[in-house]
Amino acid sequence: MPSVKYLIEKLEANRILSEDEFRLLITEISDEELAFLKERACSTAQKYFDNKIYIRGLIEFTNYCKNDCYYCGIRRSNKEVVRYRLSREEILNCADTGYSLGFRTFVLQGGEDPYYTDDFLEDLIKAIKNKYPDCAITLSIGEKSFDTYARLFKAGADRYLLRHETANEEHYKKLHPPSLSLQNRKQCLVNLKEIGYQVGAGFMVGSPYQTVDHIIEDLLFIKELNPHMVGIGPFIPHHQTPFSNEAAGSLRLTLMLLSIIRLMLPNVLLPATTALGTIHPEGREMGILSGANVVMPNLSPTYVRKNYELYDNKICTGDEAAECRYCLERRINRIGYRIVVDRGDYKPLSY
Repeated sequence: MPSVKYLIEKLEANRILSEDEFRLLITEISDEELAFLKERACSTAQKYFDNKIYIRGLIEFTNYCKNDCYYCGIRRSNKEVVRYRLSREEILNCADTGYSLGFRTFVLQGGEDPYYTDDFLEDLIKAIKNKYPDCAITLSIGEKSFDTYARLFKAGADRYLLRHETANEEHYKKLHPPSLSLQNRKQCLVNLKEIGYQVGAGFMVGSPYQTVDHIIEDLLFIKELNPHMVGIGPFIPHHQTPFSNEAAGSLRLTLMLLSIIRLMLPNVLLPATTALGTIHPEGREMGILSGANVVMPNLSPTYVRKNYELYDNKICTGDEAAECRYCLERRINRIGYRIVVDRGDYKPLSY
């Protein structure tokens, strides 16, 4: 049986392992071997990105959602949520604030809210691009038709985040209502790549019913898709969902998987997520020290932040945008990295 250290070195060299090798790596890794994995992941990230950390300004513009995913705090069935929608002017004000703070990517994120029509989104994207042509726009607004994706790309959207959540059909059905399908989710990702977006997939670590085999399926799916961004974070329960009493995902496993993904996709844009910072006070720093190279501070108005609660105890729900930005910068500097004022685009590998 190969040693775990040998498997880490093989993963770094080949950028892929077999299912059995992944299983051995994930289940048998010791703390000492995990430290070695993180060291190799950090070395790989620094080879491609030096000590740069890219910042994305997150604008959570609506917490209405037509879907009823079993894990999500803004699911349609949750009657306790204080719902909100930001106006065009409010969203543009967030972008103004962000630009003055050095953000050159804006992430427009929301529930799947039919109120925001293609016409509205096209106009909004064009308005941001006209004012800030040096900025990238990332959308994270769920499953849309090919034509809608193409229209928003033509309007100026650059990137699209759409976590697949799990690559296993049966597991997907345990996390989502029958109205949603994994097949459609995956097709959306294929469509986005075909259109020309920089595409982000990803999954929850430790979601209910998840097994090691599911995680391996996720890793193999990500390798096959070869996305430009991968967003993973620990599952955190929300008290007004069917999974309210489920255990949160593991910090250790999440950090391990960040390092594995960094070795699989050396040049991928890999966020240290807010969820990581929620389950541990230094979670985002730990994510960076495991190979992550993106952070996404919140630019949403403070009066709506607490209402965009996908899971319980989310951090940074009260900070002003500037406070959040500079606090994060100080923390990142302390671990030897630096925030850069840059769009932070994906760059293809040069072999």
